[in-house]
Amino acid sequence: MSADDTARSALTGRRRFLAGSAAALGAAATAQLSFAGHAAAAPATGTAAAPSLPDGLFGLGVGSGDPLPDAVVLWTRLAPDPLNGGGMPSVPVTVEWQVADDEKFTHIVRSGTEQAVPALAHSVHADAQGLQPGRQYWYRFRCDGQISTAGRTHTAPSPLSAGGSLRIALASCQNWQHGYFTPYADMLAQDPDLVLFVGDYIYESAPAAGSVRLHTGKGEPYTLDEYRNRYAQYRTDPDLQAMQAHAPWVVTFDDHEVDNDWAGEVPQDPAKQSHDAFVARLTAAYQAYYEHMPVRAASVPHGPHIQMYRRFDYGRLIRLNVLDTRQFRTDQAATQAGAEDPSRTMLGAAQKQWLLQGLTRSPATWNVIASQIMMAETDLMPGAGKLWYYDAWDGYQVERNALLQQFQSVRNPLVLSGDRHLTMISDLKKDFADPKSAVVGAEFVGTSISSSGDQDQAVFHEQWDPLKADNPHWKVIDAHRGYHLFDIGESSVDAQVRVVDTVLSKKAKASTLSRLQVRSERPGVQLL
Repeated sequence: MSADDTARSALTGRRRFLAGSAAALGAAATAQLSFAGHAAAAPATGTAAAPSLPDGLFGLGVGSGDPLPDAVVLWTRLAPDPLNGGGMPSVPVTVEWQVADDEKFTHIVRSGTEQAVPALAHSVHADAQGLQPGRQYWYRFRCDGQISTAGRTHTAPSPLSAGGSLRIALASCQNWQHGYFTPYADMLAQDPDLVLFVGDYIYESAPAAGSVRLHTGKGEPYTLDEYRNRYAQYRTDPDLQAMQAHAPWVVTFDDHEVDNDWAGEVPQDPAKQSHDAFVARLTAAYQAYYEHMPVRAASVPHGPHIQMYRRFDYGRLIRLNVLDTRQFRTDQAATQAGAEDPSRTMLGAAQKQWLLQGLTRSPATWNVIASQIMMAETDLMPGAGKLWYYDAWDGYQVERNALLQQFQSVRNPLVLSGDRHLTMISDLKKDFADPKSAVVGAEFVGTSISSSGDQDQAVFHEQWDPLKADNPHWKVIDAHRGYHLFDIGESSVDAQVRVVDTVLSKKAKASTLSRLQVRSERPGVQLL
């Protein structure tokens, strides 16, 4: 499946599924639109005029994502009362959008309209096409005379372009209750070209007394309205809003967007959630996820199914393969023998084939895999024997080991992961059972934005340092909050572990904890 196939497949059919017609989700207008003045946009043909709308339509901000050489998705959601269902009337509303090649919008290069419909919580996913490759653009929305803040975005370079560089920020795991999203303020200052978010955008946990700030609702979300309110709450964070408006994002989900440690259609607690009840929960969670993410209509969910694994090429420099390690996996093992069962799969047959074909046929210098969960081994048992996290790739030993063997025929494989709430940077080994096994790649497990709060570093090292002898492939382990920053060029990937001193207050001091490098054609990670 090509990059264009994964980005645009099933666009028409999936729009019809939720809205009943192409008009219900909107179509791009051909005329350029002026945002001068305050006149409301005329409704699209066949759409009744909306009543006067409340102020604060764009309180959840703007964002962009899934950049291609000639297109990027522009996102917003009309939600004047975001924590109480959105506050919009139950009618479609016309939203105008503009793309300019300057931040003052003196030269509009593309414009159009979309229908923000109740079925999608009045979210907007404008696929702005016909753009130039490798360019920076600014965009904004207007509805009922109200104008959004402006966002900035970038398109990918031409598919045949060689050389160049790309700055990527890796983020994951932002728990509202555990702290403020202060790492995003530093990320904004570092000015990445792309943000790669690998899961746990929200947490499904109930409000907990004594938290830094409380989750909305009375318990865990199960219904569509409850998930919508939870996403809306997270999107009110000012640092997150600013970063989402500053650069395009490529996103995927992990477990907490639905339910802790779920697998396929199996919940964390099947004794408490029947199969039918969990399928209904999946359906609600997937729809709310789509509504709040800057992804294409190819990801409009079909009930309890959503297309999230996809691929992006940045010229011949980078091929980015975004995985879905939740939807197709078999249930987690409970024993070491179960983890070594060859029938167990993390990816499912179709996704595995897609990934291997994309890696082995790639023209790119760097083949990046966005994996929600850690691929390198974590042996939790000091001395003889093995004890693994079964929710991670360690719980799917045969499939993981076969993939690592394939890495020997892949140019510069680089895995970027999350989930662990720790920085864990490792060499990837052909066979972790053999300490002398060949190094076949590198993995950066990014720490969390806020999840686990401000950890006691002394306690962390007291627990984890004794395990280093059993995990000689680890290069850096740390428990500060933050993100990872990568400057990717033809000859090397220069990485920084960026951390903040606290997430318990709205302001934090940022610093570089570690600098590392991965060199082209030399598998593994080097400390600088």
